[in-house]
Amino acid sequence: MDSKKTKVIFRTFKDGEVIAIFPEENGTNAPWTCSSYMHIGQHSSCNPCALIKDTRLSTPEEYNDLKNELEKIVGYNLEVIKRNRDKFIYVRLEKLEDQYA
Repeated sequence: MDSKKTKVIFRTFKDGEVIAIFPEENGTNAPWTCSSYMHIGQHSSCNPCALIKDTRLSTPEEYNDLKNELEKIVGYNLEVIKRNRDKFIYVRLEKLEDQYA
């Protein structure tokens, strides 16, 4: 398991599918995107602001299977949070700057 805590927000679509949003992890080289994960498709990039508008906060019962997959199979050490904060874009931007420094 990863020693570093990774912040994650679990959201549920209208069809019941759960997505994990990693607000501090870059999705692409665009700072407004972050990384996400679903059972089907696994890792992808997303626009967290747009995605949050189309989903609702997941309950622990809804996200438990996905959380277990991320921790036991993928190896994340997760810190579940409930809100996307403006500061996360600055964290992603700093990581991009470090990547290209």
